[in-house]
Amino acid sequence: MANRLLIGQFVEADSMLHRLDPRTKLLGMLPPMIALLNIRSWSGYGAAALLVLGLMLLSLVPLRRYLRGLLPILPVLLFTLLYHILLGRGEGVIASYGVIRITGEGIQEGLRIFARIVLLILLASVLTGTTRPLILAQGLERLLKPLSKLRVPVEQFSLMIVIAIRFIPTVLEEVERIQLARRARGFEPTGMNPIRRLFASVPVLVPLLVTTVRRADNLTMAIDARAYGDGRGRTVYRPLAPGGKDAAAAAAIVLAAALILAIDVLAGR
Repeated sequence: MANRLLIGQFVEADSMLHRLDPRTKLLGMLPPMIALLNIRSWSGYGAAALLVLGLMLLSLVPLRRYLRGLLPILPVLLFTLLYHILLGRGEGVIASYGVIRITGEGIQEGLRIFARIVLLILLASVLTGTTRPLILAQGLERLLKPLSKLRVPVEQFSLMIVIAIRFIPTVLEEVERIQLARRARGFEPTGMNPIRRLFASVPVLVPLLVTTVRRADNLTMAIDARAYGDGRGRTVYRPLAPGGKDAAAAAAIVLAAALILAIDVLAGR
């Protein structure tokens, strides 16, 4: 797992993205994500892929770490793609057998959703890979601060969200350890068909659940031991102070998202 960049993992580097205010990065990820959810043409997806690639290069994190971070979710991506290909809707029927109906529209839709999920995951990986979890929680807390007047526990909510994100690579690492332990005991799923392999993965859930609950208990005791409480009135060592580079970065990302939507509209005519 060390050579993979998963959502929730921070990678130390001296890039421009690392030095940006976390609020700038949190708000800056919204325009491209909104654009990804609305584009329909392949020209729009190409422009969005160029933007994501540019952000990945600016982060100074090796591209192979981003790409290898997609491996744990590859089965879900392939299932989504096959679902739309085999059960797609549309008039251009390519092949049909029982409930299976392969259409050109279904293939196009499956590829679009596949590309959309991959780009969204890479965007989230750039965000968490260039921002420390505590700094990310601090930025999210500052953004949600106005809601505290409505008695919303923004401090606890921000910490909960960041801990949940941080636990993603931890849980995947635990799954890998359990699978390695099963292989050490003679279990080898490579010769099984996909259905049997799916059912053979069910026993992994019990030790994974036990380990996850134990980690959550330890984390709860650690937070209580540090007298975190409800988080209100907590001071920070380095207060957030956005500057001109944050404004320039926000303007650039909004302009890039608008350009992606414009390219998509022009390509759809």
